[in-house]
Amino acid sequence: MHPQHPTLPPHDIPPGVQEVILPSGERALAYSTAPTPPVLPAPTVPTAPAAQPIPAWAKATALLAPTVGGGIAITAVGLSAAAPGLLAVSHVLWSAVAAIATGGIAAAGVIGRVRARITAAQREMQRPHITQHITSTGLFGRANGTINHR
Repeated sequence: MHPQHPTLPPHDIPPGVQEVILPSGERALAYSTAPTPPVLPAPTVPTAPAAQPIPAWAKATALLAPTVGGGIAITAVGLSAAAPGLLAVSHVLWSAVAAIATGGIAAAGVIGRVRARITAAQREMQRPHITQHITSTGLFGRANGTINHR
């Protein structure tokens, strides 16, 4: 015979634990795999939840948020103050682009005229045409040649 153990009152059994009857007929407490309905405690006065520590990432984000917002605000103010200067700089840059383009066109015209003068001068003065004919017998034989000027 099995010794008799005192039984627990139902409100003392923790959630997830239930009383089962073993094949030998003995009663035991065991964890159940199926969810059991929670045992509702007697109504009490609600207590305030315990204070949780604030995570480090939340502190860092809270400290950086005003900094980033302030930086964006200062950037906007700076751009609005610099707008007339930026407009003037853009006009200067477009003027520089126009000057470079005009200089390129002028340089192309000057180079064209210089080439035309050089080719005209070369037509007037023909350079001599020289031809050579060299023959030899064998790899180390004596070479003979003629030079023609035209």
